[in-house]
Amino acid sequence: MHRTITLDALEQLLETRFEEGFLSLKDLPHPSAFKDMDKATERIVRAIEEKEKITVIGDYDVDGVTSTTLMKLFFDEIDYPVEWIIPNRFRDGYGLSANIIPRIKGTDLAITVDNGISAVYAAQLCKEEGIELIITDHHMLPPEVPEAYAIIDQKQETCSFPYEEVCGAQIAWYLIASLKNALGLKISMMPYMELAAIAIIADVMPLWHINRAMVIAGIEALSKSSRPAIKAYMEHTQKETLTSEDIAFGLAPILNAAGRMEDASHAVAFLSSANIYDARVRLERLLEFNTLRKAMEEEITQKALEKADRDAPVILVEGEGWHEGVVGIVAARVARIFERPCIVLSENEEGMLKGSGRSYGEADLFGIVDGCREHLEKFGGHKAAVGLSLHKTRLEAFREEILSSSLEEKEPEKKNDPEIVGELHFSQISFALTEMMKRYEPYGQGNPRPKFVTSNVEILQADSMGKEGEHMRFSFVQDGIVMPGVKFKTRASFEVGQKVQVSYTVNENRFRGNVTLQLMVDKITSV
Repeated sequence: MHRTITLDALEQLLETRFEEGFLSLKDLPHPSAFKDMDKATERIVRAIEEKEKITVIGDYDVDGVTSTTLMKLFFDEIDYPVEWIIPNRFRDGYGLSANIIPRIKGTDLAITVDNGISAVYAAQLCKEEGIELIITDHHMLPPEVPEAYAIIDQKQETCSFPYEEVCGAQIAWYLIASLKNALGLKISMMPYMELAAIAIIADVMPLWHINRAMVIAGIEALSKSSRPAIKAYMEHTQKETLTSEDIAFGLAPILNAAGRMEDASHAVAFLSSANIYDARVRLERLLEFNTLRKAMEEEITQKALEKADRDAPVILVEGEGWHEGVVGIVAARVARIFERPCIVLSENEEGMLKGSGRSYGEADLFGIVDGCREHLEKFGGHKAAVGLSLHKTRLEAFREEILSSSLEEKEPEKKNDPEIVGELHFSQISFALTEMMKRYEPYGQGNPRPKFVTSNVEILQADSMGKEGEHMRFSFVQDGIVMPGVKFKTRASFEVGQKVQVSYTVNENRFRGNVTLQLMVDKITSV
């Protein structure tokens, strides 16, 4: 049961999410607050002055792609040639690894972005090749850290940067700001902020403190951007402005699709397109990857749901030859359906299992898996998402240990969706509600859009919609008040006259100059 929530109570609840109040760009800490930032900056400046060969090494997710693009665009702006590499998910594996060392031979200075904190062996190989290494990363530190000239990672104990949850692109942005100051350049940091904002949202950083300030500034800049890639995307979506949800559910999956299905360098090429014609062609390519990704994801999700033990505290499923590029999204979907953490693994021909896990609610999936490291070949991530690999001979031992580890952890409340803020009567749904909620935007990780539940609702209408009938449109009524609703990705059947409980968020629907309120339905439960 949920308590009835009023407008005033909701506003008070939203306020409590922001302990420091609403910060702005003037509250951003100085780059020097990062451990080794000044040391790294001084070394890069020396490399530029001495015309050394610099290589940037990124990662294949949106954070890694935008971080790499940021560095590429900065060096383009100061007219200094650098090479950049985004490892291929399938051939190279994650981040700075032994697999890419042959490709960076002859480099004087290698700079990682959004990766490197776990690359102990690859860092040793760099040293043997005479390559000096600067690591910029935001992930949790493993028991042993690599040997490097400088390590910029806010999670280091001796780092004085006050915010622990920032993404790789934010650290790249800060490195650029530090280099700008050291080189005495008169360049604007706002075009770089646009890309950092995309990464903050895509990498599900909590939208509080400086993250919120950077996202608001970045989104505002995106909507007025002269960047060809952004103009091409706005043209494609026919949108005049972008919201955090547009990025999370629209642009980010498209950027991610390249690395998931083929190679993330396509996404860097798109974001750094020099003109609108190139950007349109490259966007078309990314859209094709995304269409393929959706079909693959749907197929593997169905297989994973069939295999899942829905009573396990952590769901662990594996399949032969499942596409490695989509297992993370499948894990997120299964976690959402069963309301508990999920790990999805794909077995290759050599008997290795590689995959991803996604948490649910407050469960610390990193903490749970961290206790089972002895079975794993590779492991990394954070509380909400992990990546791992193991040999199939260790699978059953890993399964047993992860189940006992998850039972030891304080189990989160499974049945109550943590994002539901309370019971709302249809009479309370108004523009006053949506106007008040706008003051606490952007919504996302750590600041989820308020979700409500309404009981004793009757279904007046339930029709399928979408090209293949994969979505549904509803009319609901409670005490004579009718509300329209939409539910995406469902093939469930509902009967007119059925009495239900509905959980949903409230959305302003703009169509041909009219603005109406509608429910974005999350769950419908028969009563």
